[in-house]
Amino acid sequence: MTARTPRTPTTAAPTTPAARAVVAAFCLLVAATQVLWLTFSPVTAESARALDVGTGAIANLAAVNPLVFVLLALPAGRWLDRALVPALAAGAALTVGGAVVRALVVDSYAVVPAGQALLSLGQPLVLGATTAVAVRYVSPAGRTAAIAAASAGQFVGILVAALVAQPVVDAVGVGGLLRAEAVGVAVVGLLFVVLARRVAPRQAAGAATGTAVAPGAPLPGLRPDRLLVGLAVVLFVGVGVFNAVATWLDAVLDDLGAPGRAGLLIAATTAAGIVGAALLPTLAAARDRRRAVLVAAALTSTGGFATAAAVPAPAAATALAVVLPLIGFVLLAGLPVALEWAELHVGADRAARATSLLLLAGNAGGVVLVLLVELAGGRARPTLVVLALLGLPALVAGFTLPRRAGSDQSS
Repeated sequence: MTARTPRTPTTAAPTTPAARAVVAAFCLLVAATQVLWLTFSPVTAESARALDVGTGAIANLAAVNPLVFVLLALPAGRWLDRALVPALAAGAALTVGGAVVRALVVDSYAVVPAGQALLSLGQPLVLGATTAVAVRYVSPAGRTAAIAAASAGQFVGILVAALVAQPVVDAVGVGGLLRAEAVGVAVVGLLFVVLARRVAPRQAAGAATGTAVAPGAPLPGLRPDRLLVGLAVVLFVGVGVFNAVATWLDAVLDDLGAPGRAGLLIAATTAAGIVGAALLPTLAAARDRRRAVLVAAALTSTGGFATAAAVPAPAAATALAVVLPLIGFVLLAGLPVALEWAELHVGADRAARATSLLLLAGNAGGVVLVLLVELAGGRARPTLVVLALLGLPALVAGFTLPRRAGSDQSS
């Protein structure tokens, strides 16, 4: 495949207000999928009592989404590339349907997992469209910002789930939380489907020639090349490290003699990541410094955790409070940078498949690296050392990427 040249926004029609509304509604839908995924995690004990099960059964509810994503990401990407609006409408319907099913019988562990499984089917169709929505509704000048906004939507959803669940449960119980989520997601899903069906997407263009792909024409294949593999490794590590920190930070801080701070620190790290994901991709694309951002993310992660591991135990908790938001700022920005670079590399006609492939790698990392860090047993220094070492593969992969997007070559 011939290398893609930088986008030339002056030759494309500007983004219409109606198309911007579609993108905004899509960002809300993306955030909603993450809120639904993590509904029970911040209120595990309360959910276990409400459903009359153990906490392990509640933890399994959050594990359904990444498992389903790994199984369905690639088929979902192919469907999105072939029929974006119908596939996205199906994703929205599954997401809303799952939320409604969960809210029907809020005290039944037979019904709630069924709803969780149903909404999990919609997640690959929604998240896999992150770049496809940008390239099919936004002019080239605004595509990087649209991809960044949709990616940041994932982190916004995670932050909302972490901050809102406990106060809502305290006020109206677990059942009230499920019903409130069902109503909110139904509004978002309906809004998105109505807007997407009213606004026709732009025609996809081929990667090598920039020519439009005729409707019904066979889709060109997507074979992972050096660039896509390198980006996949970066996201495997980046998402995995973030999930590992979210999982094990409480145990690490307890071991350091600073209990009860994990929730606030994870929220601060996620909030910093939202800012980074919103700002850095546009700057990186404007200056063609995508590799620099990805390398900086790996360096910051490795250096930050190594520093926290090296200082004496009393100071390690303070070091984590300083370095984790900085790590989040650059680490979470790696997601939209990688997705935008992959779309530029493969072209609009294969954007969803490239996105799904990279998100598949990220979800796999989120499972594998959490289990790998478990070997440290929650002890502070070994855990921090492992987290520091995990950044090294991403650093190596980052340096294998081309310095400029226009110089990437695929075999």
